[in-house]
Amino acid sequence: MSSIIKLSDNAATRIKEIMSGAEKNAKGVRVSVKSGGCAGMSYVMEYSKEINPNDEVIEDKGVKVFIDPAAVMYLLGTEMDYKKEDFSSTFVFNNPNETERCGCGESFKID
Repeated sequence: MSSIIKLSDNAATRIKEIMSGAEKNAKGVRVSVKSGGCAGMSYVMEYSKEINPNDEVIEDKGVKVFIDPAAVMYLLGTEMDYKKEDFSSTFVFNNPNETERCGCGESFKID
């Protein structure tokens, strides 16, 4: 089975940096989606202190990413990248399933 999400080298490196500064009991990073934003859905990333039994666990490039089961269908085939720009740095989700993305890039829609 192909993985739900692929991590770019930049994303994996950044997650390692974040995890090294995280509380000791953080096990990885959880990715989920929530309703909201101008296009309808937005990505959520947070530390995860426990693995939920239904989580999909992606281990890639030495990091663990837990995917919320409700998010799996929205994330299939997505590449997670990390972009550093002059005034901001952010994780970017390159999702082939998106049909619409709001102008600010904060939310997306899948038909």
